[in-house]
Amino acid sequence: MNTALNSLLFRYASPQRFYPLAGRLQMGSGVAAVLLAALGLYLGLWLAPTDAQQGEAYRIIFVHVPAAWMSMFIYVVMAAWAGAGLVLNSRLSSMMACALAPTGAWMTFLALWTGALWGKPTWGAWWVWDARLTSELVLLFLYIGFMALHNAIDDPRRADRAAGLLALVGVVNVPIIYFSVQWWNTLHQGASISVSRGASMATPMLLGMLVMALAFWAYAIAVALMRVRLIMLERERHAPWAQAELTRL
Repeated sequence: MNTALNSLLFRYASPQRFYPLAGRLQMGSGVAAVLLAALGLYLGLWLAPTDAQQGEAYRIIFVHVPAAWMSMFIYVVMAAWAGAGLVLNSRLSSMMACALAPTGAWMTFLALWTGALWGKPTWGAWWVWDARLTSELVLLFLYIGFMALHNAIDDPRRADRAAGLLALVGVVNVPIIYFSVQWWNTLHQGASISVSRGASMATPMLLGMLVMALAFWAYAIAVALMRVRLIMLERERHAPWAQAELTRL
């Protein structure tokens, strides 16, 4: 089984072979994202009850929490692709890291923005220099720094290496974000879902949040695959297969 898996991975390590597969996966993920988002919003905005303490303001969590989860998850995946590109000298791995960065930055910005909308009625302030908020802001700067550094270097291979090193160094910020509410005395509430304690919310709320998290996941996959296809065409534009695809488009 491992031999078959390794053979499959090596088969699609080539941009030429991965390009059509990415197109098919992109379409399926996009459709799944739309359907899951519609279901998640229905569960969160209509079926979920009003929170006894926060009232209707709590419903921002159906966007805020999945965006925050994805902001951290995408960074870890981006750093893993970047690391694979450095170690294996894989072009496709570095392309995937570049394709994920804008989506991760957007998720981080969305988490910060919706957090501010939630914080105003809850804390009475749009922003506080809370450990969770500050480390999430640092994450946004890391995404921006990755993209800016990559764009500042003309040679794609050198740009991949420099930005990849930055991505790997920045991974240390992800556990700081996650554990900040446990390590420091912060205003930000603790996790509503825990593996050891279970969920501390009503079932419709939990279902709405989990479905929206799946929708955000599917969206991130679809957008990243769409972007990596464009990156492949740009970098491989002199290859016959890329020229044929550009002519078809």
